[in-house]
Amino acid sequence: MRLIGVDGYAGSGKSTFAGRLSAELGGVPVLHLDDIASHDELFDWTARLLDQVIEPLRRGDTAHYTPYDWRARRFGAPRALPPAPLILVEGVGAGREALRPHLAGLLWMDLPRERAWERGRARDGAEQRTFWDGWIPAERRHFAEDPSRPFAHLLVRQREQGYEVLPGPAGTTSGAHFLTRSDGPSAMC
Repeated sequence: MRLIGVDGYAGSGKSTFAGRLSAELGGVPVLHLDDIASHDELFDWTARLLDQVIEPLRRGDTAHYTPYDWRARRFGAPRALPPAPLILVEGVGAGREALRPHLAGLLWMDLPRERAWERGRARDGAEQRTFWDGWIPAERRHFAEDPSRPFAHLLVRQREQGYEVLPGPAGTTSGAHFLTRSDGPSAMC
């Protein structure tokens, strides 16, 4: 089993890219870290992820995690995540230090934070304004204390059509430069 992290600022397009990459790779599972985090633990969810997901998958067992409902503000019924040869883990903090030893690769959605946050606020609307007022300082602190971008193998930049994929600060084995010609991801994997 290989875990590929897709990290970046909130609103940078992680979920959309992970969904498209999953489809391009034949429907590989995507674990959304929004299901692991909660209002009370915006970034203090590593132990839950390791216990509920990574350790069972590492043993070859089906993981069972309790997804968080952000509107109801509570965890829901357990959801199964069977082992698979490749699983995408997307969300803010997917490339954190405690998770990097478990990742086969790390992709960073390369969008400046102010632009990402602007997109996130527009996506979530007035209903989530108060949440964003607390989220932005928390995300700044998280990435100041535990940055992911310096460890990314690939940088992903959304273009008008498709994505541009560049070697990241952690480098790649091929040093290749990919540019997709459509909205789907390039054939990088």
